[in-house]
Amino acid sequence: MSVKKRINRFSVLISGLAVVIATAGLSLANDNNSDKIKANLIKTFPNLKNIGDIRESPLKGLYEVSAGDQVFYFSPDGFLMFGEIWSKEGKNLTAAIKEEVLAKKVKDLPLEKAMKVGNGSKVVIEFTDPDCPYCRKVDMFLSERTDITRYIFFFPLRQSHPDAEKKSRYILSQVDKSKALNDVVSGSLDGKSIPVKDGDYELQLKEMEGIGAAMGLRGTPALWIDGEFVNGADLNRITALLKKGVVSQ
Repeated sequence: MSVKKRINRFSVLISGLAVVIATAGLSLANDNNSDKIKANLIKTFPNLKNIGDIRESPLKGLYEVSAGDQVFYFSPDGFLMFGEIWSKEGKNLTAAIKEEVLAKKVKDLPLEKAMKVGNGSKVVIEFTDPDCPYCRKVDMFLSERTDITRYIFFFPLRQSHPDAEKKSRYILSQVDKSKALNDVVSGSLDGKSIPVKDGDYELQLKEMEGIGAAMGLRGTPALWIDGEFVNGADLNRITALLKKGVVSQ
């Protein structure tokens, strides 16, 4: 879509916002049947993909829709609204719903496709880029713990870190993957030729990246501990979650 078309579309959405708020509640306001709402949504906006849960939003007459990693709002009068809803207490309700959607997805992650490190009772699920400095910080922290099992999905940020893809495949190709991971994140391969053949473990890496994309990830590190999301190298939050007790898968 061209920039001009995007701007025009955005302008239409913004100009319709007042109408959405003013007219919300005139159609299907008392109808809690999400199937009817979903059918109406698909009929009105047939190009929408991956529509997930639909529920009533805090704004009467608007319905909260999850689609992939996005949360938006639909008025049965024929409008979509993109943005955030905040409570009077200052809570970002939209962000809370996004975390809830991701938590559901985490429960269905194919952990058998991840690289497993450790055998502790506490489970940490990670999406990481071996050249990301924040990912390296998290790895150094977690590698010192003996009470966790790590399920690692590589998600190289190719534009920012051009060597991350090869380094990810190199780690996957080694018998001692934990050592290979430590070698890479320590920087021992930085600026050197990556000892991995073209095509080796490419399919496995693409599968990991596809899982990350389905989660809606756009950056690393991203972790889940006991179903709770940790965005970035927040070591204080990671420590606090690991202290809560045994982490379930």
